[in-house]
Amino acid sequence: MSIIKLDKSIIPSCDVSDLTKLKNLVKETCSVKGIGAYKIGLELCLKYGIPEVIETIRKYTNLPIIYDHQKAATDIPELGEKFAKAVKGVDAVILFPFTGPETEKAWIKACKKANLGVIVGGEMTHKGFLEEDNGFINNAEALKIYEIAAKECISDFVVPGNKPEKIKMYKAFLEARGIKPVFYSPGLISQGGNITKSAKAAGSRWHAIVGRALYNAKDINKAAKEMVKAL
Repeated sequence: MSIIKLDKSIIPSCDVSDLTKLKNLVKETCSVKGIGAYKIGLELCLKYGIPEVIETIRKYTNLPIIYDHQKAATDIPELGEKFAKAVKGVDAVILFPFTGPETEKAWIKACKKANLGVIVGGEMTHKGFLEEDNGFINNAEALKIYEIAAKECISDFVVPGNKPEKIKMYKAFLEARGIKPVFYSPGLISQGGNITKSAKAAGSRWHAIVGRALYNAKDINKAAKEMVKAL
């Protein structure tokens, strides 16, 4: 089943400092046609706990809530089941399994068993991530992460929104393996990515994850509507 009902959408990244700001972000965006889900992460969840963050969002919308552990599945395989239990209440999770195939497979299976939607990423947006940019991870290893996820019947993937040429490459790579991918992309606007260009690169099913450019906007509702138009 699809995590998000829409083929294309804007996902507000709720990296705000407190629940009052979260309430305002959700209130200003949840009625905008084209908002697909909300992504929550460490800033709110470490401070308030996942249940309280979920409760705050649910006062205004039933749209899917995606938990980004920043970065989940980067530990031993056995912790996958504990993670899946700990995030109870969210609709989906983002995994970046940098610690190898056994961890990747175990965490995917644990999350599926817990009826969580699973979104897998292998490449991040910032400078100095890939080995070719003086980082730790080479491109072949990033591809392997996506390939293993595809073999585990995952169809939802995080790809860098500020690298449309890489989105095209990952799309072709996954389609060649029989997957019809659904892409989710951070790295937009504040990190240089263009929503329209990346949407075109991703094809028919793509969700733009937008943080600072949305929650720091003077008029959040207006900014959200403009972003949806750019899809």
